[in-house]
Amino acid sequence: MPYKRVMRYPDRGGLSAQARAKREQIRFAAADMFEQGLTPPQVAHRLRVTRKSACEWRRAWKAGGKQALASKGPGGSTCRLSEEQLRELEAALDAGHAAHGWSNDQRWTLARITKMIKELFGVSYTLRGTCYLLHRIGWSPQRPIRRAAERDEQAITTWVKETWPHIKASPASRRRGSASSTNPAKA
Repeated sequence: MPYKRVMRYPDRGGLSAQARAKREQIRFAAADMFEQGLTPPQVAHRLRVTRKSACEWRRAWKAGGKQALASKGPGGSTCRLSEEQLRELEAALDAGHAAHGWSNDQRWTLARITKMIKELFGVSYTLRGTCYLLHRIGWSPQRPIRRAAERDEQAITTWVKETWPHIKASPASRRRGSASSTNPAKA
């Protein structure tokens, strides 16, 4: 499946800093409610969160206090490529597949990108890891439009304008038919 850059995500994937801060405030509000003696089901109802989350927060709050509910930053594993290498990867992808020796067809595939990363940076990725990396830098899979190389747009337009109306309006197509080959419909 070919890849193409389509959009960027905040913080290169995951929640934005504002969304993490908002969720942290909800957890801190839960800690305040636990200090007041509310139970996890009551906290879950008031904050409109699941009971499971409220129970996990209470367990963490009991073990480490309010600070145990602080945000730990963006989730996910750390990228094995540096910021400079990510910029180089984006430039290599923008240069196109032909610039890297794949001129037989017009698409990037996960296998090709994985091989290119290994050659450029000496870092091995699985196909799934390459997919996550591409999403992190704002690329997503695209389905190619399959059209014949011999396609003649002018001939198609002419056929639709001139031939199709005659076929559509022919009297044979307006006559009622029968599903039975032995019982033809009467006009």
